[in-house]
Amino acid sequence: MSVPAIAAVSAVGPVLPQISMQPAAAVTGQGFADMLANGLAATEAKLATADKLVAQFAVDDSLPVHRVTFALEEARLSFELMLQVRNRLLEGTQQLLNMQL
Repeated sequence: MSVPAIAAVSAVGPVLPQISMQPAAAVTGQGFADMLANGLAATEAKLATADKLVAQFAVDDSLPVHRVTFALEEARLSFELMLQVRNRLLEGTQQLLNMQL
């Protein structure tokens, strides 16, 4: 005998992860400054990896070009995200400084 299709689908369970109602800092145990520092370090590591792969690709053709392109694009996107976060922080700081008390 086969299991009815509806029973088989309902046995899979929920697809979406359970959302925690705790603040992000409490869940991860790190503050905003630590999160920014970790993001900056990750961006720096991606840029260094991309530079290393480009230099390796220039010397040795055995490295696949898609791997170099992927690393470059990942580093570019990470850098652009870092710039956007910086710009938003500067805008927020300027708005706070322009507030009248």
